[in-house]
Amino acid sequence: MSRKSGSPTGSTKTTGVAVLTRSILLASVLLLAACGGGGSGTGEPVSPPPAAFVATSVQDALDYGMAGGLDALWIYIDRDDGEPSTYAAGTENRTTLAPAQPGSRFKIASVSKMFIAVAAVKAIEDGLLRLDDTVVFWLPDLEGRLANANTITLRQLLRHRSGVPDFDSAPGFSWTRAHTDTDVLLEMVLDRPADFAPNNRYEYSNTNYLLVGRILDTALGYSHHDFIQNEILTPLGMVNTYSLLGEADIESLARGYWDDVDRTAQDYVVPGGSMVSTARETGVFLRALATGNLLSANERSLFLSMFSFGHSGWLPGYQSLAYYHADIDTVVIQFVNNTGGGSEQRAQQTYDALLHHLRNP
Repeated sequence: MSRKSGSPTGSTKTTGVAVLTRSILLASVLLLAACGGGGSGTGEPVSPPPAAFVATSVQDALDYGMAGGLDALWIYIDRDDGEPSTYAAGTENRTTLAPAQPGSRFKIASVSKMFIAVAAVKAIEDGLLRLDDTVVFWLPDLEGRLANANTITLRQLLRHRSGVPDFDSAPGFSWTRAHTDTDVLLEMVLDRPADFAPNNRYEYSNTNYLLVGRILDTALGYSHHDFIQNEILTPLGMVNTYSLLGEADIESLARGYWDDVDRTAQDYVVPGGSMVSTARETGVFLRALATGNLLSANERSLFLSMFSFGHSGWLPGYQSLAYYHADIDTVVIQFVNNTGGGSEQRAQQTYDALLHHLRNP
């Protein structure tokens, strides 16, 4: 039976979830942006654009998005004053015309960087890493090949202030291909000049989190994916969230389309861009991060010294917006399963309209 567009599905609130250890947030957004560029930065002031559309309900926002050419929309809202709700509208498979289902899995792209950031903070609190550790300290093979590797710190990588070039801007990189070998991607930026001196300014680079992932693997002595599973996913009961596309049943994903090509099976394994989740579980994570006990007091202080709570994401066929809005104590997640053709602008306008409604019910 088809799901009626926009009808909500409740889910269990996750504040108070036990853990093993333990918009854009007012004037700033998490300094971790979307894969492929076009995302928000962390710690940098952002002025929202004038509203393109004013919604008077969640359904209004859904209808606006769908009227603008979006294949499907998933929206999760947790206002912390009642049952969280997931809304699904549109078509998640152009071949079968299957309607969007609230529980469909989704490539969350650079929203994954929040999980990497939390993992780094926990590893630091455990004494395995220090923010002032240099790239060369953990990855000595990069000395002489990565510009400024002997002075770039973990803090600068996490906050996109390293000057390391973004591999997705390098000659030979294409978003039309799968990217399953991080050695190949890293090689694209080796032996190249830095974009700027370390800590001189903010500039988003996916290479930063590729390097953070490798540093975590070295410091932990095992895969950071396993660390994320043990320290975040399992404690929060995130059974539909995976570090890599290859771990998920691809048939459970909403199909993703870019330039009318199905990109669902196009893999991307780079740390900070590789995860698969649902709208609800992404919201569970963000609520636990922002107001729950995912972080200890010391970890929270460290996290907030570098980041706020939220991130955008983009991969071919998939775009996501995931933010905690402190002024209304609300988590808002939005997924869209097509990219290109102006869909990014429409998706952002839809999110802005939804947020305006939530702030002005």
